[in-house]
Amino acid sequence: MDLSVWLTFFAASWAISLSPGAGAIAAMSSGLNHGFRRGYFTTFGLILGILTQVVLVGAGLGALIAASSLGFALVKWLGVAYLVWLGIAQWRAPAKPLVAESSDAGLVTRRQLVLRGWAINAVNPKGTVFLLAVVPQFLDLHAALASQYLVIGATLCFTDLVVMAGYTALAAKVLAALRSAEHIKTMNRVFGSLFIAAGALLATFKRAA
Repeated sequence: MDLSVWLTFFAASWAISLSPGAGAIAAMSSGLNHGFRRGYFTTFGLILGILTQVVLVGAGLGALIAASSLGFALVKWLGVAYLVWLGIAQWRAPAKPLVAESSDAGLVTRRQLVLRGWAINAVNPKGTVFLLAVVPQFLDLHAALASQYLVIGATLCFTDLVVMAGYTALAAKVLAALRSAEHIKTMNRVFGSLFIAAGALLATFKRAA
């Protein structure tokens, strides 16, 4: 990939990462509930989800999912159900202040946070369709594709690592200012509603004709 082409994609990657979506909601929710150091593990899962999507598109499976009505519907509704489930769980979360990060008692494990982040990005046909629509514009079809997909995946991962760190830290700072159970309950319900709204938006997403 030429440097000029990569710089254009690099700029686009920042816009992609900064745009509001389920990933940003997940990062902020984790920062809110677990603080930055623990909550940032959700971002590692989001990154793995992005890499899963890149591999699917690079292997041609993404095109198959996008072209198959049944495959697309299965992936979409699985993603919708997962986001709504996360929203309900956030709504029902206990209104308790942040547990000290040095203690593991009662906290969601880091592995669970990683798996949650992975599922959000991996089970999202919007990501597949986006990669199928945008990535080919930056590919040189006369050069080795594997190395180009590697560069694209690494670029998307880098920008997401930085942006999601910002989202996670922002929510963790907001959490530090919350003192009462009522404030924490309100924030849990706000993020729960955002997850459900993200699921509802995903439900309206249609396969390209």
